[in-house]
Amino acid sequence: MTKDLYPSPSQELSHKRTELTPEVSAAFKEFSRKAFAEGALSRKHKQLIAVAVAHVTQCPYCIRGHTEGALGQGASEQEIMEAIWVAAEMRAGAAYAHSNIALDTMAEVASKRAVR
Repeated sequence: MTKDLYPSPSQELSHKRTELTPEVSAAFKEFSRKAFAEGALSRKHKQLIAVAVAHVTQCPYCIRGHTEGALGQGASEQEIMEAIWVAAEMRAGAAYAHSNIALDTMAEVASKRAVR
């Protein structure tokens, strides 16, 4: 028998989390409510940002929850997919940009070897 990597969300797990740290749980819920409230950015745009970030952080719960949230705020499937593509570009872009560290390291190692 195999066990799923991610357990299904449940009321039981949610209650246990709140039971163990009620003040932190309440603060997190309030923070989340305020972060996703209408402001300079619409709720829909905030959910689209969350969909993109969820794909970069690779949180399956967040992907599902914020995809549902975006749809609930009126986002189209095309808008959601475009947000995911932005996330993919940023993730790939970060790998590309960080290649400078490897290139710099290779140059340093080559320089040290040349001195020997």
